[in-house]
Amino acid sequence: MVELISQPWPWYVTGLVLGLSVPLLLLLGNKKLGISSSLRHVCASCFPAKIPFFTYDWKKEIWNLFFVVGILIGGVLAGNVFSSGEPAAISDATKADLTELGVSDFGGLLPAEFLSMQGIALMVVGGFLVGFGTRFAGGCTSGHTIMGLSNLQWPSLMATVGFFIGGLISTHLLLPLIFP
Repeated sequence: MVELISQPWPWYVTGLVLGLSVPLLLLLGNKKLGISSSLRHVCASCFPAKIPFFTYDWKKEIWNLFFVVGILIGGVLAGNVFSSGEPAAISDATKADLTELGVSDFGGLLPAEFLSMQGIALMVVGGFLVGFGTRFAGGCTSGHTIMGLSNLQWPSLMATVGFFIGGLISTHLLLPLIFP
């Protein structure tokens, strides 16, 4: 069983499982799946102030909190128990692109160059920008792309297109400016 879990699964298996999760959630009456809605539930449960955005019955959505806890536990297990100890597999083309940007350490999950003061500052600023974008867009990438598109929601299509455009701009225009 450990051998099965520790190997990458084919796209057609994971795609099928992910695809079947959407109708299952809809049958259960849930139309939201994503990390940003879970963060809202955490804030509503931990800080029960009279902030209108957090004043609702978050206990009806408690399954979402278990979803986040499962992601955290799965990440810890994958990184510490089921990990082969080898560095993350990165394509040669990606390594070549990153080498042009000054990244040379591919021995772990995160290149050492990203752990510099500049890298940490960029991750913190990026985290705040992602949080703002998530709130501004009314959901995160997984929520809009998986659930929103499955529900044929026009705002989710627009958000998903925006995510892809933003990723392309960041990769091809901003990253070379940040890491000259």
